[in-house]
Amino acid sequence: MRVAVCQVNSQADRVRNLQVARELLERAASAGAELAVLPEYVDYLGPGENAPKPEGLDGEFAQFFADAARELGIWVHAGSFHESGPDERCTYNTSLVFDPRGNLAAHYRKIHLYDVEIAGRVSYQESRSVAPGDETKVADVAGVRTGLSICYDLRFPELYRRLAVEGEARVLVVPAAFMMHTGRDHWEVLLRARAIENQCYVVAAGQIGDHDPGRTCFGRSMIVDPWGTVLAQAPDTVGIVTADLDLDRLEHIRTELPSLANRWL
Repeated sequence: MRVAVCQVNSQADRVRNLQVARELLERAASAGAELAVLPEYVDYLGPGENAPKPEGLDGEFAQFFADAARELGIWVHAGSFHESGPDERCTYNTSLVFDPRGNLAAHYRKIHLYDVEIAGRVSYQESRSVAPGDETKVADVAGVRTGLSICYDLRFPELYRRLAVEGEARVLVVPAAFMMHTGRDHWEVLLRARAIENQCYVVAAGQIGDHDPGRTCFGRSMIVDPWGTVLAQAPDTVGIVTADLDLDRLEHIRTELPSLANRWL
């Protein structure tokens, strides 16, 4: 299965952000991708006071990417967006997956929220405005079990172990807006670790560059194989990269080094 990761620099102009996302999906389809993955908050990454009104799973955001999937004839993982939450104060950070007919195949609400205080560098409390999800999700994408996650989830290996073991995932998807100060040291290391320990392909699409107010995202979107080898990595600009996932190789790795089968816990 050929997959594409789409790297964007979303700003406060939602119309423009969606236009860029559509252009990258078209490039992915032209490159022969069966699945294209977009980053976290693909439609808006700007000041909170100007954020678009939260929507349900059948709102304008969902319709936009359902149309794109149907018109391009590919699977589309629409990064994430602000879904209407449990009350007026909170939204969900939600991923949507559409099949080539434009049907909503799966949705996932981010479980782990980015509440971080690094003195002199970052102060961010996602839980002030976002409610956590409470379900792990695995989707059948073109017949391949695909585990869903979002950004900060990457730091919690127990989530991915559940996706790989209980959910029988062969592919793990990570849309993200990983910040520069942690991304340059941790992004690739964590992605490769999740791939190696779960013997899965990891498909990670990130935001790149500066975003108002005062946020810089690391980018370096990448596709990693179950041995931990980086098959493709995006340069530091908006664009796409693709790679072919060899599922026979995945099963060969799991047979020769059966770490999942050998686990005790």
